Amino acid sequence: QVQLVESGGGLVQPGGSLRLSCAASGMIFSGDVMAWYRQAPGKQRDLVARIGEGSKTMYSDSVKGRFTISRDNAKTTVTLQMNSLKPEDTAVYYCALIRPYGSVYWGQGTQVTVSS
Repeated sequence: QVQLVESGGGLVQPGGSLRLSCAASGMIFSGDVMAWYRQAPGKQRDLVARIGEGSKTMYSDSVKGRFTISRDNAKTTVTLQMNSLKPEDTAVYYCALIRPYGSVYWGQGTQVTVSS
């Protein structure tokens, strides 16, 4: 089993920054991918960024150049640095751990609101 706990959400003005963290515990393997997803009201949950083996990263087009995902060497903490935030970034952000064979574990989510 895996437990994921997110932190760092909140209210920020447009153009501001926030840093989300996700602490993972339980059975974690080197081949696991960790990712951030987000879900705005009335919309589906979409991938924001992911980081896999060898720290290979991938970003959605909407956040490329503004967000940075990183992972510690122990692979138990993943962070999402969000800069130049826009109102359209407002959503609940979820941390996910994805096994190579497809199982996905989710955190409880953290609210990010970008508003003046």
